[in-house]
Amino acid sequence: MTATHFDIAIVGGGMVGASFALALRDTPWRAVLIEGVAPDSAAQPSFDERTTALGNGTRRVFEALGVWQAMAPHAAAIKAIHVSDAGRYGFARLDAAEQRLDAFGYVVPNRVIGQALWAALAANEQLEVLMPARPVQVTATSADVKLTVAPHASDQRKLSCSLAVAADGAQSMLRKASGITAHVEDYDQVAVVVNVAADRPNDGTAYERFTPTGPLAVLPLPDGSYTVVWTLRPARASHVLQLPDEEFLAQLMQAFGWRAGRFTRLGHRGSYPLRLTRADETVATRTVLIGNSAQALHPVAGQGFNLGLRDAASLAEMLAQHTGDPGDPALLRRFAAWRTEDRRGVTRFTDGLVKLFADERPGFGVVRNLGLLLFDLSPAAKSALAKVSWGFAGRMPRLVRGLPLS
Repeated sequence: MTATHFDIAIVGGGMVGASFALALRDTPWRAVLIEGVAPDSAAQPSFDERTTALGNGTRRVFEALGVWQAMAPHAAAIKAIHVSDAGRYGFARLDAAEQRLDAFGYVVPNRVIGQALWAALAANEQLEVLMPARPVQVTATSADVKLTVAPHASDQRKLSCSLAVAADGAQSMLRKASGITAHVEDYDQVAVVVNVAADRPNDGTAYERFTPTGPLAVLPLPDGSYTVVWTLRPARASHVLQLPDEEFLAQLMQAFGWRAGRFTRLGHRGSYPLRLTRADETVATRTVLIGNSAQALHPVAGQGFNLGLRDAASLAEMLAQHTGDPGDPALLRRFAAWRTEDRRGVTRFTDGLVKLFADERPGFGVVRNLGLLLFDLSPAAKSALAKVSWGFAGRMPRLVRGLPLS
């Protein structure tokens, strides 16, 4: 079989991979997007019934890509954030209006994000999409990356590219094929995810309550209900997933409290294990990692996708301004250097939050809660936290600033 050559091959068409492919729309690069599951399939893990909290920087990226208009009617603005420590007196509240913001961010169903991105991709004639398809063999050399792609065992296609972009998640096949190792830390936690209705509509407040089993996030949805991400130990999660609806709601209320009113109904329950995955490098020979392939974070504070999208926006910007070989090692080294501080900062922030509020050493809870109260009294601290979703360090990508790629 003769191999078809592309400038860029993107492995993974989830939220980060699809966004990156869309960002290349106005560049001269010829790209192929390889995805194993159709975006509207019930088996597609990226675009299921879960929701994602989009920071203001992410909203600007989607505005620049022309897809925010399709998402906005289904987005719930986060007007305030309430943080508390279960069983203790400490709490902190942030108000978007006090920070001169319309909102801290927006909660959007993953399926809505997927529909908007893939509808825009369908209009991109420069992009070839192979779906369902997956790479079964990858060989990277100084000249190119060769991929054997197979939708079925009997139907293989050979490709080559100058640059392979791994956007295929925390278990990235392309990362492994490139020889990049990753460290995985199991939090021994499971996130139970469910949408719930309350006896009064939400007012745009997002709640983050730290409990002995982990964070419990209650986020507003545009129809007035909430989406819940309840962190539990694996055995406990398995138990509550099997409870009748009334008992599940009673135990959820016991863990969360009454700040959002009384929870009255719930939707389909889902779950997934929580691990911190960090790639030791983000670039290899003609290969670059973005999104969860590079770092998969705990969902506390909702930073994972926002960080991954900044990876995609940064790489797209560098490629848009580059006229030579897209797999140039010097270009990839510059990308890795640009993203290092932001990756480290966000990873330390989320990992630190989980471990800080899980620390039950004698007296530590009192100190932690005093810190929460002091934070609540500090306008400067609140202003700094309000800027987290823009990134932790370094130059922000042009798309995050609402500017074109070049």
